[in-house]
Amino acid sequence: MDIFEKVRNESLRVSFQEDLMDSIEEFYLPRHLVNAIYEIGHIPEHSREGQVGVGFIDIADYTRLSKYLSPKENQILLNGLYTAFQIVLERHGGYLNKIEGDSMMFHFDDIIDKRLWDLDKANRETLIARELFYTCVDMQRVCVLFNQADEEFLEGTDSQASRNALVSAFNIIRELRNKTDISSTLFAFFQIHIRIGANIGEVTIGNFGPEGSKHWDVIGLPVINAKRMESTAPVGGLRISEEFFNILKETGIADDYFKQFREEADILGSVYRTIKWDDLFRFREVVLHEKRNASYKTYSVQVYPALPESLARQAMELLNHGEAGVKQILEFFRYYRGNHYILDALQHGLEKRGVVFRLESLLESVSGKMAAAHKKTGSPITIFKILNYMDQFLDKLRQQCRMPDRPDFFSYDQYMNRMNEYAQEVFTSRKKQAVRGFWYTDVVVQLVYSGIEASLLEYQMNDAEELETL
Repeated sequence: MDIFEKVRNESLRVSFQEDLMDSIEEFYLPRHLVNAIYEIGHIPEHSREGQVGVGFIDIADYTRLSKYLSPKENQILLNGLYTAFQIVLERHGGYLNKIEGDSMMFHFDDIIDKRLWDLDKANRETLIARELFYTCVDMQRVCVLFNQADEEFLEGTDSQASRNALVSAFNIIRELRNKTDISSTLFAFFQIHIRIGANIGEVTIGNFGPEGSKHWDVIGLPVINAKRMESTAPVGGLRISEEFFNILKETGIADDYFKQFREEADILGSVYRTIKWDDLFRFREVVLHEKRNASYKTYSVQVYPALPESLARQAMELLNHGEAGVKQILEFFRYYRGNHYILDALQHGLEKRGVVFRLESLLESVSGKMAAAHKKTGSPITIFKILNYMDQFLDKLRQQCRMPDRPDFFSYDQYMNRMNEYAQEVFTSRKKQAVRGFWYTDVVVQLVYSGIEASLLEYQMNDAEELETL
């Protein structure tokens, strides 16, 4: 081998290594972060404090869904879903911070997003709040389209790689729904549902991690609270902190969304067209028992304008799938029991189909006095009212236990004697409360939901007998 051939081979080897390195960097480095740093002109070496909007997404009950998929199908499905989310995020100027299995974190900051560079603090906060909020809303709506394997979703996708990821995921969804085994409603109604939590606040922004493994990240209490918003968010919905909601309200973003939501619901012919402000933005103080009963003032936000009708249609189809379908319908009543729009849509749709609910009997199980009052006034009984009364009684039971005051200390013997009496009073009071609570949850609640379940099973049995007769 002459010197020229050696030089040529070495040149080819170096060129190959450089090309491979470029490919690795392009494949693994976040494009949005690279472009932002290029715009800045240098790598930000020092972290700093700044206003940031943070969101977390988690796939609800994905462990159950993943059991019916091979490891490769799981990967393809998740890649397609996260591709859909990334399209939304790029549209709003956000940054995909990290993906961990079936959860995802994203954020908006004024270092990566150059739209914020020349704005004062108030305008930066408004822009971050608007983009974060509508990103969360759009991601829930995109999840609905993803579940439908909607090809129209591909129209706004320029990247061929993204289109391929979505098409591959859609093929898996269609294959699952075309399976002939209907013993499980999963195959007929494969639905991915997500919960989203979001918050906004002052955090530390910068590069974290050891040399060679740096990660652009945000840390601080607002990030922790955003994650806690997600863990308590309604499935298919959004939970935000009170601080975030106040910004949306003060800047008019909440007003704009309220009008937009009702207009979209009206176009879709949904009962949500008359939704009230307090139902669209529902306040709730969330208590996390695993965090030493830490409480958080939050708002849950409705995001899908046709949700009541969508769930009602799904319930109609689930009626055709035996006991498994009935159990899923029952879960709708349990989970959405605080939403009269959804429960009324479910009840009316099922009754129209031929299901007979014994409403007076169900109300009698909850409260004989309530049943007598309704009978006397002739006011209509609905499943929502029954479940609402039931929850009110449960709340009342939890609040009825009044603990005696601890004794003051004057002497050892006096204090210990009085503490013995105090402990006995506390035990007796809690025992009575526990007995009442267990009776209500184990008897009353069970009877009410069993009554709903029995009506659904009765319909299925009658329907089967009618078909057999024909």
